[in-house]
Parts: sequence; structure tokens; C-alpha cells
Amino acid sequence: MNLDRYRPENLRRPSNGMINIHPIQRGGILTDEARRIINEWADGYSVCDLCFEGRVDLIRNPPIEEFKRDVAEFLNMDDVRFTAGARHAKFVIMAGYAGGSVVLDSLAHYTSYIAAELNGLKVFEVPNSGYPEFKIHPEGYAETFERIKEETGSYPSLALLTHVDYRYGNVADAKEIGKVCRDYGVPLILNTAYSSGIMEIDGKGMYVDFIVGSGHKSWAATAPIGILATNFENTDKIFRKSKLRGDWSGRAFTKKEVAFFGCSPVYGLPVMTLMASFPAVVKRVKEWDKEIEKARWFVREMEKIEGVQLIGERPKAHTLMHFETPTFHMIAKRHKKRGYFLYHELKKRGIVGIHPGMTKNFKINVYGLSWEELEKVANAFKEIAEEHGVEVED
Repeated sequence: MNLDRYRPENLRRPSNGMINIHPIQRGGILTDEARRIINEWADGYSVCDLCFEGRVDLIRNPPIEEFKRDVAEFLNMDDVRFTAGARHAKFVIMAGYAGGSVVLDSLAHYTSYIAAELNGLKVFEVPNSGYPEFKIHPEGYAETFERIKEETGSYPSLALLTHVDYRYGNVADAKEIGKVCRDYGVPLILNTAYSSGIMEIDGKGMYVDFIVGSGHKSWAATAPIGILATNFENTDKIFRKSKLRGDWSGRAFTKKEVAFFGCSPVYGLPVMTLMASFPAVVKRVKEWDKEIEKARWFVREMEKIEGVQLIGERPKAHTLMHFETPTFHMIAKRHKKRGYFLYHELKKRGIVGIHPGMTKNFKINVYGLSWEELEKVANAFKEIAEEHGVEVED
């Protein structure tokens, strides 16, 4: 056993100090405030020694109980819990509708399907518009509800909309889809893994029944932590407490919430960094227009490279983007590093986040980059193209 491999100097992050354009990490980069409290709360379930109520979400110092209320207000919902990621939040909600049926948009994250499968829900999909925009339209939900009614005799138990999908960064019309679901009496989950925390979200204004979010993707927190928000009408169903009693010992756990295994497993560093970053998150969502301005500029610069094309909705309404890059793929075919050449060329220029081996198409996220960093990234792609004989517009 070679324990030297686990020495701190051997566990340093290779990308430390580089510009990170990884799609799932831009909105999760910690604030300075969060970094300042890391060492204090890094020891396991570090807040559990302050738990006197049997549930860590009821702790008042540090102010976790108050924080729940502030997050609910921030999202314009009524009640909040913190979960082991957005996927866990979806599972918790679907557990309240186990054995029924759920409508998913056809761009939903795989964890939406897995959460449904774990809870025995039958899945129906809302089609998207296909290449090149892949948009989800509100009327698709109404049409799918009617199709389900015709096939099964009843409308679905639940619906889910991915507010911003992870493949193309399209922003769905949540409010219009929320109206459709409200008209049909179908509760709606809004998956905001790539929106809440960087965009303003008005849950009640969007007519949604549940919001799930990702602290480590979009709320500047350490992983793993998710957000589950709902309205008062659903709290008893989703946050139901244990009624079990041991037949010999008589033990009961009446404060514990069943779908969270009694107490959600995020009550150490993740929840503390989520709280430390929260004031900055509340402020930064109001700067979203500036982020979109930068994203659209970046798209224009990338499309100056011969063959490079944005896939997904236009004009761009999010900082997560997907490009088709056949010219980089052609370079890869003749390069000694093959498909890994682009990853290495970018890394030489201090840029990471492109998945190694991806050249035919790739996703990136430019959220939170300064103009200087954004120009450096755009120029890096242009330089690499020109060095390999690809034409780039002036």
C-alpha cells in the first residue's frame, strides 16, 4: 500500500488558478465569504453538535432554521428543505406520488428519470422541437396531458419542467407551462439546477408547486447540496414525519421526516457555504442581464471560427452553451493527440473545463467570467483554429 499518493501535495487540483469553463461548475464557484469559513466547518457533520431538536434544519445557531425561511422568500415559496443535491430533491417530491405517473420534458436530466423509476412512476415525455433549437413549447404539455388521458383514462399525477436544460442551455417558458399545469390540476416541479442562484426565480409567479435547485451548480456552495422549496399545500405530503414504532422497544422518531431518512445528509460544510454565499447570491441574480450580454458576445466571437455553430435557442438566454465544431473534429483526426488535442491546447493557455476527447461538439459555461477572462477564452479558441489552418473572421 503506497500511502504517499495521498499526501496533500499529491492531491492538489491540476486546474488550480486556471479559467474554468466547465458547464456544471461556473455557478458553484465559491464566494470569498464561503471560502473564509471552510476550515471552521469542514469536520464531517460539523453542525450536528449544535442540534437540540432532533433535526438539524431546526438549528437556530448557526441560523439554519431562519435560513430556510429566507430561501423560501427568495424563491417566493412557502417552505424549504436542503437535500443531497437536486436529484435527491426530485426523489423526495416524487416519493409523495409513488406509483402514479409523471410528465417530463424530453430534455430532462437523467436523474429526473431515475427519481421517477425509484418511485414506481410511469414516465411520459413532452417532445422538443428538434435540431437545431431543441425547444420545449408550453402547448406540448397540454397535448401530452390529453394523450395520457386518452391512453390511461386520467391525467398524470405530476409534471416536471427543466427550467434550463443541461445539454443546450435553453430557458423554457416556465410561467406559461406553469399556467397549463395549473389549468389541468397537475402539480409542477420546476428543476432550477441551472437557474435559481444565478437568475431571479418567482415560484408563485410561475405557478409552480415545487422548486428544486442545486447549491453546488448555481448557489456558490460546496457539493453536494440541493434546495427543495414548496408551498404550504404540499408540506404535509412531502415532508411527512415518521409514524413507525418499534414493536419490542416502542421506539418512535416522530420529528424525523421520512423522505429525508430522518435528517438530510448535508449538514456540515455544504449548508454552511450555502449560507455564507447567500447574501452574494441574492445580489448577483439581479445582474443576469449583464451575464447574457457577455454570453451573446461570446457566441458571436466563437461563430467567427469556420464551421463553429451554436446549437440551441437563439438569441442565447443563458450562459451554458453547446457548440457544434466540425472543424476542430477534422483537426483531431490528423493530430497526434487525436481527440484530446483541444483539451491540451486550452490547458496550455490556462483554460480548463472542456471534456477531454470532445472535439465534434462540446458544452461550456461562461457565467461569472470577467470581460478580460471571456476575451482570453474566445481568443484561445481562435488561436488554436488559426494555428491549424482554419479560417477565422476578422
